[in-house]
Amino acid sequence: MPVRGGILTLQYLVRKIKIKPGLQYSAKRIVIPAMKLLPLFLFNILNLCMLNKLYAQEGPDTSKKVDVQIIKAEYQEYIQTDTNSFNKLVGDVHLMQEENSMYCDSAYVNLKTNNVEAFGNVMITQPDGTQAISDYLKYTGNKKLAYLQGNVSLTDGKDNLWATEVYYDMNTKIGIYSQGGTLQSDATTLTSNSGVYNLRSKDARFTEDVHVYDPEYKIVSDDMGYNTETKITTFFGASVITSDSSVLTTHCGTYESKLQRAHFPCRSSILTKEQYMEADSMYYDKLVAFAKARGNVIAIDTVQDITLYCQYADMDERRKTTLATIRPVLKKMNGEDSLFIRADTFFMAPVVAVKDSIKVVRTEGKGKNKKQVEVMIADTTAVEDTADLRFFIGYHHVKIFSDSMQGLCDSIAYSQKDSILRMIYDPIVWSRRSQITGDTILLYTDSNKLKKLYVPDKAFVVSQSGPDKAQLYDQVQGKTLTGYFEDNSIKEVIVRPNAEAIQYSKDDNDAYIGVNQASSARMRVLFDNQEISYIYFEQDVKQQMTPMDKADLPNMKLSRFQWHEAKRPKSLKEIFE
Repeated sequence: MPVRGGILTLQYLVRKIKIKPGLQYSAKRIVIPAMKLLPLFLFNILNLCMLNKLYAQEGPDTSKKVDVQIIKAEYQEYIQTDTNSFNKLVGDVHLMQEENSMYCDSAYVNLKTNNVEAFGNVMITQPDGTQAISDYLKYTGNKKLAYLQGNVSLTDGKDNLWATEVYYDMNTKIGIYSQGGTLQSDATTLTSNSGVYNLRSKDARFTEDVHVYDPEYKIVSDDMGYNTETKITTFFGASVITSDSSVLTTHCGTYESKLQRAHFPCRSSILTKEQYMEADSMYYDKLVAFAKARGNVIAIDTVQDITLYCQYADMDERRKTTLATIRPVLKKMNGEDSLFIRADTFFMAPVVAVKDSIKVVRTEGKGKNKKQVEVMIADTTAVEDTADLRFFIGYHHVKIFSDSMQGLCDSIAYSQKDSILRMIYDPIVWSRRSQITGDTILLYTDSNKLKKLYVPDKAFVVSQSGPDKAQLYDQVQGKTLTGYFEDNSIKEVIVRPNAEAIQYSKDDNDAYIGVNQASSARMRVLFDNQEISYIYFEQDVKQQMTPMDKADLPNMKLSRFQWHEAKRPKSLKEIFE
C-alpha cells in the first residue's frame, strides 16, 4: 500500500475505488466501495490535520495577510520591475497595518511581498503605547517583523531600551539586540552586549558583559534575566552583586530588589565587612541583614582570623553573629600551628560590655505626689571599647586537634577580650606524651600562640613512662595546676596546694631504680622530650622510695588517675569525619 509520511496517497484511492478521471462523484458514491479502507483513511486524515497544524505553527499564516496601507505621503511614485512592483514614498510618510502605524521621511513599499523599507526619523506606534524609533527600518509585513537600525529606541511608555540595532516582533512584542544595548527601568540601568526584551511580559535576558546600576546595588554578570515590573533578577552565569555592606557572588538563583532578598541554589558566597561565607546554597535578606547557608559551608571571621566549616550556618549581619550546625569545625591559627575544634554547634558574636553602677533610692515630692525614684550616682567600672572584639562558643562533644596539642571536653568558649580558651565539663588536654585533666581547663593565648594553661580545681597531669606494654605512668595531682608553654609544647607545671606525685626514677643509664611517692604543699614539674623529667617538692614534703621489684606497680595510681589515650584525636581527618 503506497503511504507517504503516514498519508494514504490519492492515486492509490483512485485506483482501488476505480474512479474514472474527469467525472464528478458524490461523497456517497466514493464511500460505499471504500468501506474496507475507512479506518485507515480516517487515521491518515487525522495525521494530515496534525501536520497542517504543525506547519501552521512553524510558519506564518499567509491566508490572513494584511496589506500595509499608505495613509499619507507628500510624494508617491509607482515603480514596476520584472519581478516586483513598488510604491516610492517621500516626505511625511504615514503607513498602517491594522492598528499599527509607521512614520518616516521616505519609504519603499513592495506591493508583491508586502515589505517596507523606511529611512529617516522612523517611528512605529502600537495601540498599547509601545513605540519604536530608529534611523532605518526594514519591515516584513506578512510576519510583522521589524529590523530597526541606528539610534534605536524601544519603549512601552515606562521602560526604555536603547541599542544600535534591534529585531522587533510586533506580534510577540519581543525585541532582540546583539550589538550592545541599554535598558532603563525606573532608577535601574542595565547594559549588555546582547539581549532579549519582552515588552508584554516585561522579562529581559542579558548576555555578555552585563552591568546593572542601581542606587542600592551594582551587578556584573555574564548572563542574567530581569523583570522590569517585579524587579526580580535571575542569574544564569557568573555574577557579582555589590552593595554598601556586602558583596554576593553566584552563578544561579534570583535577587528580588524590592524586598532585597537573594536566593542562590548553587555554590555562592557573601562578603561583609567582618565576615565571609560560601556554601552550596545561600539565602540572604538585606532588610533584616540575615543570611543562611547550606551544604559544605565555609565561613571566615576576619576579625578573629577564624575559619568555620559546617553544613548549616546562619549569619546575622546586624548583630554580627554566626550559628553553625551539622558537623561544624572551627579553625584558629595558633602561630604557625592551626588549631581545629569540632563541636555539635558553634556560636560566634561580639563581646558585650557590661557596666556596673552604684544606685540609691530617693524620695521625691510631697503628699499624694510623693514617690521613690532609683537614681544612679556613680559608675564603678571603666568599660573599655569592645566593639571590635568577638567570642565563640562550641558546645557538646568537643574535639580539639593541632600538631602540638589535642583535647576533648563537652563545651568550649573563647573571647578576644582576654584571649582565653575555656574547656568546660570533663576536659582533657594532651600535649605530646602528657595528659592533663581537671574540673575546667583554661588555655591562655598570646599572639595566637599557647602561653599558659590553668586548671582551677581537681588538677591532674600524667605522662607515660617507658613503653606502652609497661603501663607505667608519672603522675601529679593537686587542687590547681598552672602550666607554661614554649613553642606550643608544655615545659613547666606548678601544682598547689595538696600536691601529690608518683614518679618512676631512673639512673644515668635510663634504667628504672624505683617508684617515688611524694606529697607537698607545692610542686614544680619540668618536662623534657615530651614527658615529665624532674619534680621539685616545696613545703611540707613527704617522700617514699620503693624499689621496682617491691613496688605494687599495677596499683601505683593516684586517686584521680585516668588515662584516656584511646579517646585522643589522632589525626585531622578524625576531626572532619
